[in-house]
Amino acid sequence: MGRVTERRRVLRIRDGAVSTRPDTLVAEEPLEIRLGGKPLAITMRTPGDDFALAAGFLVSEGVVGRAEDVANIVYCAGATQDGSNTYNVVDVQLAPGVPLPGITLERNVYTTSSCGLCGKASLDAVRTTARWPIADTPAIRATPELLAALPGRLRAVQRVFDRTGGLHAAGLFSPEGELLDLREDVGRHNAVDKLIGRALRNGRLPLSQTILLVSGRASFELAQKAVMAGIPLLAAVSAPSSLAVDLAAESGLTLVGFLRGGSMNVYAGEQRIDLRARRHGRRAALGRPATS
Repeated sequence: MGRVTERRRVLRIRDGAVSTRPDTLVAEEPLEIRLGGKPLAITMRTPGDDFALAAGFLVSEGVVGRAEDVANIVYCAGATQDGSNTYNVVDVQLAPGVPLPGITLERNVYTTSSCGLCGKASLDAVRTTARWPIADTPAIRATPELLAALPGRLRAVQRVFDRTGGLHAAGLFSPEGELLDLREDVGRHNAVDKLIGRALRNGRLPLSQTILLVSGRASFELAQKAVMAGIPLLAAVSAPSSLAVDLAAESGLTLVGFLRGGSMNVYAGEQRIDLRARRHGRRAALGRPATS
């Protein structure tokens, strides 16, 4: 199987001093996802958790929603001259009777590490294929203080990032701020798919009592994946896109961006942000009685 990191020789220049040294880089290799033996998608990813990545991708596409929907996932022999396995092709076999809603196997989707399925989905498509409407799930609430603590907790366990500086991370947290799972990948959408795929394989979907935190920006694809997995709150350390905000507002997703230090912007779903303590403190400071 492929390695998560690789070593390369670099020319290092620091304050005029020149030297050569080996550098640790994050590995990036293509993964072809097949469904029932037919090519479905190719994504550039960091090797590891490939079965979870494939399963999470199918959750995001609305194909599966339970562990029982997937009969098997296997590696296929790669296209090498000696017929050896490159571990860069996986085939997903669905359980008998599982339909393929809203998907065309002949489209041969190519996804990059930066954008996911750019422009493929629409707001209507997500609304009609989401299995677990977020507005109908039990509500969770998070204080600004709890959200502000999450990036530090995520960063503290990014082991591969510490070695390479070149990976995105996605972390799944409980409403109390406990880190439930962490995945790293060269593509932010792959990291999220790996989280969702692991949850599917462990029978934990929908993720209605969780908070998803991503390093980098919150694109439409990431908001889509959160909605499709039933995640009610998505937070990002950088900016969201306009379409991500539109999807969040329409689906009921709470979307937080620019989560840095004690500051953040809430773009949609502010009902899940618990501001009661701050409001009570402000009333007390102004000499007003605090009401519940």
